[in-house]
Amino acid sequence: MRRQIPLALCFIAGLFMAVQYFIPHPTVQDTYEIVLGWLQTLLAFAFLLGTVSLIRMHFHKIRNRADDRAFSWVTLLGLVSMIGLGFLHPQHQLPGSPFNLMFLNVQVPIEATMFSLLAFYIASAAFRAFRARTLEATLLLVAACIVMLGRVPIGDLIHESIPAATQWILNVPNLAAKRGVMIGVGLGMMATSLKIILGIERAWMGGSD
Repeated sequence: MRRQIPLALCFIAGLFMAVQYFIPHPTVQDTYEIVLGWLQTLLAFAFLLGTVSLIRMHFHKIRNRADDRAFSWVTLLGLVSMIGLGFLHPQHQLPGSPFNLMFLNVQVPIEATMFSLLAFYIASAAFRAFRARTLEATLLLVAACIVMLGRVPIGDLIHESIPAATQWILNVPNLAAKRGVMIGVGLGMMATSLKIILGIERAWMGGSD
């Protein structure tokens, strides 16, 4: 029963969420709105569970005197500070509030730093991928050079057809590849959802059988 009941609830909920798109009856739509309200409650508990898990993980690092425990101290202090400022100042979204100042002067610069480091990582990966050792790599290198030149003013100065070629690459082969990826992702989501609804995939229950 410990497994049959969760599997039955998962099957009913998954089947309802799948078929409600095809049944425009008011009762079904009202039930769908109620289920969405339940989903928001579950998301709130999920955030709470994630916060507790984060605290426990970093607390264990500090207690076990791990080499990187200084980062755990910073994480916990930042978490407690932001939560405390949110409770002490309910109008935390107003400009000039302590919560807003902490977000703008700490969180935003950290995100900018992370994205700037990510740019160097992407450039390094692109350099390794664009080595023209095969025909596919050569085509990728040529297309990347055209797109990069077409996105900056110097490309138009070199030749007026470069921006047009850039737009064609983005609108035709690039868009076709993106649609293919999205179709593949959608089919993968459908397959995974069906496996979960039918009870074939049970890893979400915490077991392997």
